[in-house]
Amino acid sequence: MDNVIGTGVALVTPFDVKGGVDFDALTKIVEYQIANGVDYLVVLGTTGESVTLTTEEKKKIMAHVSLINAGRLPLVVGVGGNNTLAVVEELATMDYMDFEAVLSVSPAYNKPTQEGIYQHFKALSEASKLPIILYNVPSRTGSNMLPETTLRLARDFDNIIGIKEACGNMPQLDMLLKHKPDGFHIISGDDFTALATVLAGGSGVISVLGQGLPGPFSKMIQLGLQGESEQAYEIHQSLLNGMHLIFEEGNPAGIKSVFAELGFMNSAVRLPLVKVSVDLRKRIASFLKAFQPTIAAAR
Repeated sequence: MDNVIGTGVALVTPFDVKGGVDFDALTKIVEYQIANGVDYLVVLGTTGESVTLTTEEKKKIMAHVSLINAGRLPLVVGVGGNNTLAVVEELATMDYMDFEAVLSVSPAYNKPTQEGIYQHFKALSEASKLPIILYNVPSRTGSNMLPETTLRLARDFDNIIGIKEACGNMPQLDMLLKHKPDGFHIISGDDFTALATVLAGGSGVISVLGQGLPGPFSKMIQLGLQGESEQAYEIHQSLLNGMHLIFEEGNPAGIKSVFAELGFMNSAVRLPLVKVSVDLRKRIASFLKAFQPTIAAAR
């Protein structure tokens, strides 16, 4: 799958006032991405609050996004966990619909060794009917998948096609970019490092803020891929405060506050997450004012 170049977005899961999935809001959000230059959609990732969704809710969300998207953009689904056998079973039996790749996070909480991480993804590779994008996010998992492990997996398994790298460490990203096999995608998993990763030779980003401001974020990444660093950095600077704000009190509470301010949905999250504070909501609203002409034109 070569459709992971550019801007992917890790979609939120909107909830209604009763706490159920708000499919009408999800429709609006998907259409907003498609209309504003996003290159692919990632469903049921961390930002989608996948760990608090039921199996039935996950199936319905996949089916709904697939229906609304109608083949317009490539679709990636998050499938991961810290019980390897359970993830293998899920991969072996799930209905992939028209999804084209799986995004799978390194196991959290167990804190496996590098060999344990390798064996986990080896098992997933052998079970999956779709290409796999690895996901390294040490701040959430409690362990860092080192470049040596990532590169070993990239070389050993043809269906492991890339990594969403959210280590926040540019030297680690640089090592991956320098030694990766041809065709293996290095994808930024941090909005902060997205442009730097692209300019260093990466394939793009799976973004959080990018779904709230898909027009400018996608333009920044495209300019970066074209080597237009000066123009790209101008956009990066305009977005930088928003990147900080949406993560200040946790993800996805921040990006859901963005969508609430834009009028797409309410900002409800599922416990143990809570909505952002009144102060942060006001600062998010203030940040978005600078983008109002762009947002109005995009809707």
